[in-house]
Amino acid sequence: MSEVRSDILGCIGATSLLALRKIVPDNGSRILLKLENENPTGSMKDRMALAMVEAAEADGRLKPDGCVVEYTGGSTGVSLSLVCAVKGYPLYIVTSDAFAQEKLDHMQILGAQLQLVESESGHMTEKLTRDMIEAARIITENTGGFWTDQLNNTDQLAAYHKLGEEIWAQTGGKVDAFVQSVGTAASLRGTAEALRRRNEKIRVVAVEPAESAVLSGGEPGGHKIDGVGAGFVVPLWRDDIADRIERVSTNEAVAMALRLAREEGLFAGTSTGGNVIAALRLAEELEPGSTIVTLMCDSGMKYLKNFGAKLSAENTAVSEVG
Repeated sequence: MSEVRSDILGCIGATSLLALRKIVPDNGSRILLKLENENPTGSMKDRMALAMVEAAEADGRLKPDGCVVEYTGGSTGVSLSLVCAVKGYPLYIVTSDAFAQEKLDHMQILGAQLQLVESESGHMTEKLTRDMIEAARIITENTGGFWTDQLNNTDQLAAYHKLGEEIWAQTGGKVDAFVQSVGTAASLRGTAEALRRRNEKIRVVAVEPAESAVLSGGEPGGHKIDGVGAGFVVPLWRDDIADRIERVSTNEAVAMALRLAREEGLFAGTSTGGNVIAALRLAEELEPGSTIVTLMCDSGMKYLKNFGAKLSAENTAVSEVG
C-alpha cells in the first residue's frame, strides 16, 4: 500500500543513490551520486531549510505569528520559500543578480519577498556575501523576524546527519570516500560526521572554486559556481572535516555538468560538476574497486540561462567550422 503524505514537506529526503555508468574512474572504482534533485524544490537545501525552521519553532525563536529572514544565493531561499509557504510564515530573502534568475523567480512564485543586492559583474565575491549578510541583519532588526542565518546555524547539521545515514544504509556500509563542495560547509560537515561515526577511516574531500580557493590558502576572487565559495572561511568550517581540499574552476565545473547531462542523462548544476571532477581525481589515489559517494546537489533546471550561454558558444564554434 502506498503512503499518502500530509503535505509536501513529507517528501523531503530518502533520495536515490545512483552509480555513474560512463563517467567513471580508470581503476574500476565506483562513483555514486546521491540524487538530491529528487527533493521537492530540486535541491538538497530542502533538508536544511526544514530542519532550521522546525528547530526554531520548537524552542520559541520562531513564533506562530512570526516571519523568517535569510540571505542566499538561491537554493536555500527556494527551500525556505517552500517551507514557509506550507507553514504560513512570511519570508524575506536577501539575494543578488549574481545568481540564477530561475531561482529568484522560484522564490517569488512561492511567496517570498526579495531584496536584491547588486553584484560586481555578476560574480560571487566576498564583498557580495558580506553585503547580503548586512542587509539581512537590518531586515531582521526592522521586522523582529527569525533570521535562519545559514552561515552560522548549526541546527541544519542534523538534516545532513540524516543524509549521511541514508548513504550508509544504501551502500550497505561500503563507503570509502565522500566528496562535497563547500558553501556554508554544513552539508560536508554533517554528512561526513555521520559517515565517520560509522567508519572513521572514510576519506572526506572538500571542493571549492579554484578562482576563490580560500579554504586551501588562496586569495578570494569571483567565480560562477552557484551556492559555493563564499570568499572567506565560513564559520561552520573546521580544519578537521576534510582530508584534502580540491580546487575546481568554473569552466571545469560547467563542462562536467554538461557531460553528466549528455553521457549520463543527469541534468545537474555546476556544484555537482565540481563534485564529480573531484571524485574522479580522488579515485586515482584510492585502491581499485573503491566506492566514492558525492552529491547531485540540485537540478540543472535552476541554471538554464547560465547553460544557455555555454551552448550558444558551442553553436557559434560549430557554425564557424561549418
